[in-house]
Amino acid sequence: MTLAQAAFGHRSFTAQALLVLSGSAALGLLSQVEVPMVPVPMSLQTLGVTLIGLTFGARLAALTVLAYLAQGAAGLPVFSGGDAGAHHLIGPTAGFLWGFVAMAWATGWLAERGMDRGVLRLFAASAIPAALLYVPGVAWLTLFVGLDLPTAVAAGAVPFLLGDAIKCAIAAITVSGGWKALAAKRG
Repeated sequence: MTLAQAAFGHRSFTAQALLVLSGSAALGLLSQVEVPMVPVPMSLQTLGVTLIGLTFGARLAALTVLAYLAQGAAGLPVFSGGDAGAHHLIGPTAGFLWGFVAMAWATGWLAERGMDRGVLRLFAASAIPAALLYVPGVAWLTLFVGLDLPTAVAAGAVPFLLGDAIKCAIAAITVSGGWKALAAKRG
């Protein structure tokens, strides 16, 4: 059972739709907190994807990220820096954007299998998919943007390692606190 299921109980279609909309909106807001870098900006998107995965579970998390991508492609300013447009789904950051779907699913999958309790397990459930996000991100930079592998790793992975570790710790502490607050509320 995920934190969202524990907090809200049996979820109707309407409740799930509201979670997707609120999750994609939160992801859009977190995307606005950024440090501009080239070719990939540093933002709180991965923190949002991780929190969504840890709290929603695999399928609902992946659907939430797909909704976020659709919103951005449709012209809503939800991408990093308030940007929008379908061109982002094939531009320099496309590997990361599409990788967010897999990251959300994998984080949710780990949470559904018992890695959603305790800070250390939550950190692992956050860090493993976050590390795997570099695969499509760096691959896209090499195959479609034309960077050689060392340059793609230097531009698309190395600058983000420490920040991603910190975001995984923040997610683990936040979700662990959510479980504790829910337990306290129930007495």
